[in-house]
Amino acid sequence: MSAPAYQQMIFVNLPVNDLDASKKFFTGLGFSINAQFSDDKAASVVISDTIVAMLLTKPFYATFTKKDIADAATTSEVLLCLSAESREKVDELVEKAAAAGGTVSDQVQDPGFMYGRAFDDLDGHTWEVVWMDPAAVEG
Repeated sequence: MSAPAYQQMIFVNLPVNDLDASKKFFTGLGFSINAQFSDDKAASVVISDTIVAMLLTKPFYATFTKKDIADAATTSEVLLCLSAESREKVDELVEKAAAAGGTVSDQVQDPGFMYGRAFDDLDGHTWEVVWMDPAAVEG
């Protein structure tokens, strides 16, 4: 029996103002916190088997970079995009974000073969959620 194929992961590091509030926000979206990699300076948010958002307090985040930390509420630093299995799942996650205190964009992407919406988390990081018709992907 051969070893399973390596699955590359992504760890998205995000500076946050209030770690406890951010943890509550992301668990409100249905994601879990990996306590093994979390403490009073960081929280490991498990989005999927291969996607982890590392929420870092700003002072802790600053130890990893010499650059200024962007204020995501006023500056676009990155657009994060998560796939969804259906249009309904797009709406479901965006509605959970709104209920957890996020800010929902009024823009909807709907050219027919895909459907997308977006929200900002408590610190202003923009998260897009997109469904794409599998037939369009196979092209």
